[in-house]
Amino acid sequence: MAGAPTSAQYSLTIRVELEHRPGALGEVLTAIGGAGGQLGAIDLIEADDRRTLRDVTLDASDQQHWRGILRAIDAVQSARVVDATDRTLRMHIGGKIEQHNKIPLKTRDDLSMAYTPGVARVCQAIAADPDKAFQYTIKRNTVAVVSDGTAVLGLGDIGPEAAMPVMEGKAMLFKEFAGVDAFPICLDTKDPDEIVSIVRAMAPTFGGINLEDISAPRCFEIEDRLKRELDIPVFHDDQHGTAVVVLAALLNAVKLTGKRLEDLRVLVVGLGAAGVAVTRILLEAGVEHVIGCDSRGALHTGREDYLDGSMTEIKRWYAESSNPEKRSGGPADVIDGADLFIGLSGARVMPADALERMAGDAMVFAMANPTPEVTPEEAAPYARIVATGRSDYPNQINNVLAFPGIFRGALDVRARQITEDMKLAAAEAIAAIIPEGELREDYIIPSAFNRDVAPAVADAVSRVAHEQGTASERGDTIGFAAIDAERLRAGD
Repeated sequence: MAGAPTSAQYSLTIRVELEHRPGALGEVLTAIGGAGGQLGAIDLIEADDRRTLRDVTLDASDQQHWRGILRAIDAVQSARVVDATDRTLRMHIGGKIEQHNKIPLKTRDDLSMAYTPGVARVCQAIAADPDKAFQYTIKRNTVAVVSDGTAVLGLGDIGPEAAMPVMEGKAMLFKEFAGVDAFPICLDTKDPDEIVSIVRAMAPTFGGINLEDISAPRCFEIEDRLKRELDIPVFHDDQHGTAVVVLAALLNAVKLTGKRLEDLRVLVVGLGAAGVAVTRILLEAGVEHVIGCDSRGALHTGREDYLDGSMTEIKRWYAESSNPEKRSGGPADVIDGADLFIGLSGARVMPADALERMAGDAMVFAMANPTPEVTPEEAAPYARIVATGRSDYPNQINNVLAFPGIFRGALDVRARQITEDMKLAAAEAIAAIIPEGELREDYIIPSAFNRDVAPAVADAVSRVAHEQGTASERGDTIGFAAIDAERLRAGD
């Protein structure tokens, strides 16, 4: 275990009691290092003539690794483990988000304007013109993060309560990177009709709906119905956020390889929500040759489940839109000549040696988390460019590059929907963050912490919304107050 990569997700704080003598701490740190722990902070808690109490923070590779490290410390005669704290679980205690008031409530005047009696006048203004909810309520800057907990990370159907930490995290990212107030809403139903009905009923509160971790194929129906029925943006991030960032990475990758999108041969493995959306955006961007593989192998119109009618509607579309040669077999059987491999499936589904049959200057985007379809180390001999979904490798394809800026731009101009052209513009904006002179094989996509990304994406999205006529911008709150004042002077 000592050679396995460590990660902050398995960060541990161990409280250790030591004999108060020179060298005791060094023996413990040597034991931790020998067990493969990555040392962090070391804090003195208490000390007297007999003993010293210290907190040692470290990263490990998994929970089994924790046990090995604790055993190594226990083997040090001068040390005793008092307790250990899982730092990731501690971060989540009580949840990760909370509500804050934007204005002070310190005087009777404050209360009379924020609440009764003054708030009644604001209610009357909205009742007379419901559109004013965008000016005088949180609606103008609030997104609902909606999930039913059926496709959470790589954990699958774990239910709405267990999905909450992910949705809270999503809300944190919205606020941190784009200033959007997002609220997690986890629903105790898997019925598409009920989900659509609930979201439709709560839509007056929100300026946008971000669907999250809803299993396929239900996610396609739910998103499509809500987009038709609501006049605010509806965006399934598992689909479109992934697709936007994949396209951004590809736009920069082809600059390095000198290939053209329309000439690429692409193999997509994993045809859930993300796999379908990635394929759609690639086709929109100009890619013409795609083969998609699900758990039964390559899709095509000659496959048995297509012919007997048992194939789902979305996969029928996929079969009709790809693989005109009707190539059959698993991913390793149809990879010959591919310029780009995109993995959105599971751990180690692609044998590394199969990559040798790809075209020259091959590109491999292996995005399964935490273990990709093929590791970067395994792919390196065969691929010029490798990207993953992990933060501990170069070229992380991370949705946080897309969704905060997309919603920021849509909310700023009150776009009624997020169109395909907006998604393409978002991808181009992300790609353009890296100047061509700085592109390298290990730097085709900006860092998730690059603060230039969200504003660039927001500008691109709002520009396209105006060009397409999907924006319904009405001005800021000061403008609305001035209009009301004019009406007052006019006697309206």
